[in-house]
This record gives sequence, C-alpha cells and structure tokens, in this order.
Amino acid sequence: MLPVLDLPTLWAFVIAFAVFAYVVMDGFDLGIGILFPFFAPGPERDSAMNSVAPVWDGNETWLVLGGGGLMAAFPLAYAIILPALYAPIIAMVLALIFRGVAFEFRWRDPGHRRYWDFAFTTGSVVATLAQGITLGALLQGIAVEGRSYAGGWWDWLTPFSLLVGVSLVIGYALLGATWLIMKTEGMVQIHSYRLAGKLAIGLIACIGLVSAATPFLSGAYYERWFAWPQVLVTAQVPLLVGLCAGALLVSLVRRWEYWPFLLTLGLFALCLVGLGISMFPHVVPNAVTIHEAAAPHASLLFMLVGASVLIPIILAYSGYAYWVFRGKTGHEGYH
Repeated sequence: MLPVLDLPTLWAFVIAFAVFAYVVMDGFDLGIGILFPFFAPGPERDSAMNSVAPVWDGNETWLVLGGGGLMAAFPLAYAIILPALYAPIIAMVLALIFRGVAFEFRWRDPGHRRYWDFAFTTGSVVATLAQGITLGALLQGIAVEGRSYAGGWWDWLTPFSLLVGVSLVIGYALLGATWLIMKTEGMVQIHSYRLAGKLAIGLIACIGLVSAATPFLSGAYYERWFAWPQVLVTAQVPLLVGLCAGALLVSLVRRWEYWPFLLTLGLFALCLVGLGISMFPHVVPNAVTIHEAAAPHASLLFMLVGASVLIPIILAYSGYAYWVFRGKTGHEGYH
C-alpha cells in the first residue's frame, strides 16, 4: 500500500529520518565503546576515543529529536509505548549518562582510567542492548486495551527482543570497527579489520535470523511481505541486503578503507526499510495507526515549520564538525 503524504505520514518520515540519523551518527561511537576491551590500554584506546571525541555528544541530538518528535506528533502512541517499555528505556538513559561521564573523566583522572574504561564499555553495551530490546519489543507487538497499555511489566523480555538486542550490539560494534578503519592507522586499524570481518559475518547471520522470524510474529506482517503481487516489491529488500552484505565482505578482504563503513550503513538503511514494510501504517503494531495516534492538524503543521528550520541547522553544524575534524586521528591528548 503506497502512503498518502499527509501531515501524519510526513511526521512518520521525519521521525524515521531522525532514528536513522541517530544510528548513522551515534551507532559507531557506541560501537567503539563496545569494542574498547579489544584494544590495548594506552595509545590504541586513546586513538579509538579520539576518533569520536569531537562529535560523540552532538550525535545524540538525533535521539532527542526522535523521542521528542514521537511525543509531540503522536502523543497517543507515546502514552502507550512508554509504559510498555519503561525498563529498557530507563536502562538506556542511565547507561548513556554513565558512558558520557566515563568519556570525560578518563582523561582527567588517569589514576582510575581502567575503571572509567570499564564504565565506558558497560554503558555502551547496556545502552545499545536496551535500544535493540526496545525495537524488538515494539516489533513483536504491545498489548493495547482502549487507548492504554494493557500488558505487564516484563512483556518486553522475550527471545525475539533479546535477539534484536544482541543483533544491534553486533551491528554497532561493526559500525565502530569500520569507522576506526577509516580514522586510524597502524595497530588500531589492523585490529579493526580483524574485528570487522568477524562482526560482519555475525551481523549478516543476525539479519537473517531476525528477518526469518519477523513475518511470523503477526499475520499482518506475513501479508505485507508475501501477499501477491506486492511480494515482487518486498522481495527486493532481502535481495539488496544480500548484495550489500557480499560487497561488505569483499571490501574488508581487499582492505578498502571507506567502503566497509558505507556498506554497513547501507545494511542498516535496508533494515529500516524492512521495519517500515512490516509496521506501516501502524505506529503501535496491529493496534494504533499513525493517523489514529496523530496530534491535531494545527499542532502537526506548527511543529513541521519548526522542524523545517531546526533539522537543516543540526545537519549544518554536524557536517561542519565532521569536516573540521576530518582525516586520521592520533593518540595524543584529548582530541
């Protein structure tokens, strides 16, 4: 079913864009935190951290935009989803705070650096795992009665949501490894190539498992993926995933510096397209559509004017930061 581009649909695309921008810009620095124990203390870890030091906090802007946009544009969905996912969302927020404190303190408190490194890794793993579990729990469905959440405190904890959580940890770690391939030289880059090869195979396997399980979570999902003749369109997504995965493995074997990161982002983009095929037009799967959850028309229009100004500004200062700190990074000081 082709979407009609009205205000609720437009806002659904704005939030999807914010989510993808967050994955693009914060996924790799969370991935570096996940990979931190695999690098030797000292210059290797300092180089890895310096590669994201100028941009990591700005990257999280998109998480605020995605969450704030959901609350403002689709308040009914926000009121249903938040109580269902309190535990993983609170864990994610606390882990991001924990990680951010460790990021700054490890440079100022070298006597306890190993403890701050542990905090940096733990915060990165927990935040990523919580994001994946949140996505998996949303995709598997939320119990709704009337206009409220009708499930229990632990409904989010299932084998499927854990599978999505672990898959995201592997995916962000791959983004981190391929980012370091671009931004570093020497032993850090060599280690990153080795890690990226193993992580790429792991992520491809995880995408296969999640993709195989998703259509069987709900009859509606199965129809959207396999009903005739739209299967001719939806089948292009796994075909492109296969091509992108093959190109990623080739780029790692041939030691290309930039393509592994771009192709990993391509895999994430295709996964987001797959998520859209499964869920659209629902914002709470099989319960609430984007039109049922949308704020009043005047509110959506007012916010869209603000977003049309704010998003280009965020893109501009983010692009400027990446341009100023382009090129390879070293291990000296706090970049």
